[in-house]
Amino acid sequence: MSPDAFQRLVRNAALALLLFVVWLILHRYRGLDNDAQIYALQALVRLHPALGADLYFQHTSQDAYTVFSPLYASVINMLGLPSAALLLTVLCIFWFLLAAWMLARDLCGRDIAWLSVGALIILPGAYGGSGIFHFSDLYLTARLPAQAMVVTALALHFRGWKRLSLSIAVGALFIHPLMALPGLLLLICMSLPRNMALLGAAAGVLVTLGIALVAIHVPEGAPIIAVMDSAWLEIVRERSQFLFLNLWSVADWKLNIQPFVSLVITMLAVPDARIHKLCVGAIFVGLAGLAVALVASCIAPVTILVQGQAWRWVWVTDFVCILLLAPTVLGVWHDEKCGPLCSILIILGWTFSVVDGFTCVSIALLLWLARPYIADRAAPYVRWAGYALGVVIAAWVAVLCWPILTTDSVASGYQPLALAKLSDIARLGIPAVMLTGLLWHWLRVTLSRLWLTTTAVVLLASAVYISPKSFDAFSKAGSPALAGEFADWRKIIPPASSVYLADRYDTGAFIWFALDRPNYLSPDQSAGVVFSRATALEIQRRSQVVLPLENPYWKVRSSLRETSKPTDKNSDYRPLTAKSLVGACSDPQLGFVIAKEQVGFDPVTHTRSGEWKDWNLYDCRRVRSQDPKA
Repeated sequence: MSPDAFQRLVRNAALALLLFVVWLILHRYRGLDNDAQIYALQALVRLHPALGADLYFQHTSQDAYTVFSPLYASVINMLGLPSAALLLTVLCIFWFLLAAWMLARDLCGRDIAWLSVGALIILPGAYGGSGIFHFSDLYLTARLPAQAMVVTALALHFRGWKRLSLSIAVGALFIHPLMALPGLLLLICMSLPRNMALLGAAAGVLVTLGIALVAIHVPEGAPIIAVMDSAWLEIVRERSQFLFLNLWSVADWKLNIQPFVSLVITMLAVPDARIHKLCVGAIFVGLAGLAVALVASCIAPVTILVQGQAWRWVWVTDFVCILLLAPTVLGVWHDEKCGPLCSILIILGWTFSVVDGFTCVSIALLLWLARPYIADRAAPYVRWAGYALGVVIAAWVAVLCWPILTTDSVASGYQPLALAKLSDIARLGIPAVMLTGLLWHWLRVTLSRLWLTTTAVVLLASAVYISPKSFDAFSKAGSPALAGEFADWRKIIPPASSVYLADRYDTGAFIWFALDRPNYLSPDQSAGVVFSRATALEIQRRSQVVLPLENPYWKVRSSLRETSKPTDKNSDYRPLTAKSLVGACSDPQLGFVIAKEQVGFDPVTHTRSGEWKDWNLYDCRRVRSQDPKA
């Protein structure tokens, strides 16, 4: 190998390790968290059919629209649930970032591609309402592979393999149609003349509006344009207000509009026809998605439109925007009039959560548009204003970092303490951007093979040291050891009998993955209310059955209206009594109740040491056969 080839190899390895270390510092694998539990359940029902008796599967659910579950199930069958979830999560994230690097390399060049991927790692990629959704999730759902396929399709499109690109995008529809559709629409937009793409987007919105108007005036119309009735609609709004744009907050709208503003700056600052085409397509798709979602929210809640969640289309707008932030900032910086000020405002708007990001990016756009009107004699003052703003931000960041550096607590949960502090500082955003940018620049300009090699070795050692701390959320869920711990309960509970966990906030994981039994009622089950009226009404009915034990957790909207402060979810639960147990067990759909309290009826008590020691399993058949004790 020639010296130059070796130098390029070491430099690229060091840049890749730099991004890996940044990812490890900023992110932690979250195991079976949030929606990962639902997707794991959907996979497990292929291996344990008795789980199909769970309320989540009794009617239409999102599992009917994906082939991800059987694929996931096959990996679980080989490796077990915890290892399968970890492996697939890591592979999907690596696939997504690699595809993004390939796309950025073809659009911006190899050097800037590293910064583009760094931006995807550092920025959260949030979209939608209520701060729930990110395209950089750290737990396994069908969204991860679908997003990776979409980005792969985009990379292949710019490599000239358009038919293969479309094929992959179509294939992603079978993994997660809601996430894949905007990617497919983006490819179609880029394949058409701009005027035709705009006309197509407008026509789609008008057709959607027409469907909504017809659905209002033809109540007995075809099922495909049926409107949600008031009872179903109220439950969906209470559980998932983010589905309805008329319920979004001002902060939600700012979050979702900011990528459009930023893409306009990219189009003005980066003179590349391919980038312009990508930006225009991403803007058209995102705006069309918001318009369709507005029709479903404000005109008529047509079932298929609400379930289609077209506001999710903004994720491709957000992705393209973040991918192109690096070339945008570099292109803006070199402007002689307001380059530094605009660049710093863009970075500030995307990385500093304590300021209004939408306002910062909007000011940057206005300044950029005002460049022709800035006199030459005023240009130096504008540049110095940018430098001064940079100094103020650096001082501000130092003030925020000081408490982190001087405290002895570990807010992030990392060990040792030094790593926890580094992670907390990096999560401020701007320090991570500054460190990544400086190291990227140094690795590009240094010519010493010794320094390059030393840097690569240090980064590799850092990755090896940090990795165990980033993946310490490895779950025992679904493992033989956990199943063995509760073998006595599993033996008593019939495979298809539903179980309710009382007096403890649990999203459903314990009953699904430790007991391998259907859940009577849990927060994650309510995710299916938008896909089935029957599920929504049954969730409402069952929540009334257990009302003496817990408040209706699915009434998220009402809870947010009552208080703006976070509440202790365990405070929604009340201690079990003999009376409340008899009341809950009066529902024949409920087979067993697990609770900490001992209220009679001869429960089976868990005796092994650990967090579940002295918890009790009540058989509702026995409860129903006895009179309540005084």
